[in-house]
Amino acid sequence: MKPVKLSIALAVALLATPFVSFAQEAEAPAAEEEASSPFSATFAVTSDYVFRGVSQTDEGPAFQAGVTYSAPFGLYAGIWGSNVDFGDPDPAAGIRGPNYELDYFVGWNKDLSDAWNLDLGVTRYTYEDDSRFYGNINYNEYIAKLTWSGPVTIGGILAYADDYGNADAEEIYSGLSASYDIGESGFSLGASTGYTSIEAADDGGRSDYFDGSVTLSKSFGPATATVGYYDTFGSDADELKDGSDIYDDRVAVTITVAVP
Repeated sequence: MKPVKLSIALAVALLATPFVSFAQEAEAPAAEEEASSPFSATFAVTSDYVFRGVSQTDEGPAFQAGVTYSAPFGLYAGIWGSNVDFGDPDPAAGIRGPNYELDYFVGWNKDLSDAWNLDLGVTRYTYEDDSRFYGNINYNEYIAKLTWSGPVTIGGILAYADDYGNADAEEIYSGLSASYDIGESGFSLGASTGYTSIEAADDGGRSDYFDGSVTLSKSFGPATATVGYYDTFGSDADELKDGSDIYDDRVAVTITVAVP
């Protein structure tokens, strides 16, 4: 396959967004029903911000926070942020990469039945706008997710960006995930795999790779601790790994607190 241009190669590392789900809860009896806030928030600390198999912090730690507003009829909107580190393309010339990421998202979530849930949304990825950086890399991604909840929770995702990395490129991501709660222990096992395809216009090249993860989580009230193993493989993964360590396999530890 053709090697991708520098701007597209960096853009491969810029896929970043929170995986937000909004399963509707059963209503409490009228006598016990209390008004709940439509706002929710998450705070997380991680040893390595990994998204779709790729480190977004040059294998360093990150602090992340987000807030979501959920309407009773399924619409939701929110903002999520994290520090990032994609390296400095040319430090001698004063050209540097972004230091933080802010994602704005809006969507619609619907329980199709007791087991099936559909989530349709769009996320706007934004990064530090600095004239010393070699271009505006903000872009939109359109995302569809379908989840089945049974003894094992299984989810599928399909995402598309028509101007990926603001680099005149198309990106398609598809993935499957599964999780299993281990009895009443508070532990949960998870696994996922996905496929990223990025194609640049004007003979700019194409890049494809698979990602996979295995995780073990433990809940402690509103907090959840997760240990995960992540890797990229197949297609152009070896070529990407030769160019940067952010595509290598890694173990990351994350602690997330949800409010409420």
